[in-house]
Amino acid sequence: MNEASKVILSYPRFELTINRLCYELIEKHQDFSNTCFIGIQPRGTLFAERIYKSLNQLAEIDSVDKGKLDVTFYRDDVGRRSKPLIPSTNEMNFIVENKDVVLIDDVLYTGRTIRAAMTALLHYGRPKSVELLVLINRRFNRHLPVHPDYIGMTIDAVDEEHVRAEWSEIHGKDQVVLYPRKSSKT
Repeated sequence: MNEASKVILSYPRFELTINRLCYELIEKHQDFSNTCFIGIQPRGTLFAERIYKSLNQLAEIDSVDKGKLDVTFYRDDVGRRSKPLIPSTNEMNFIVENKDVVLIDDVLYTGRTIRAAMTALLHYGRPKSVELLVLINRRFNRHLPVHPDYIGMTIDAVDEEHVRAEWSEIHGKDQVVLYPRKSSKT
């Protein structure tokens, strides 16, 4: 992390935010008998796993379907990139037909990733409902009319800034950092 970056969410607020989101899910879904959780590859899956573990501790919901969905080739900018795209693996061993789906991603910015995820999701059936859970909701510069149902934290960041959720499994600690765009390390 450089001197221009700023930590906007760290321990213990990071953990409290995840627990609050879990309680919101428990309140809405109650027994989770028709619910499945799908993390959007790559970073949404880390968040989804954390949500799932916390829910299991709080409400013992260990039998809920969970999956990892790659949206690489569903993106509307797939042909506009200068580097070749490297997709992640889908891990969806269930269909979503008539299920209440909770799509999970770490940072919501333009809405394009969520649109791609909803298109990809239809290859696994027609869900009864789709809700969106995000750790960080960037309010400005939304390109599509996407609004999350569950929000960890809403921030206002300009286009030149990059918001990144960092996870202890990869980065050594749980935190959300605001980087100036030129120095981001994604």
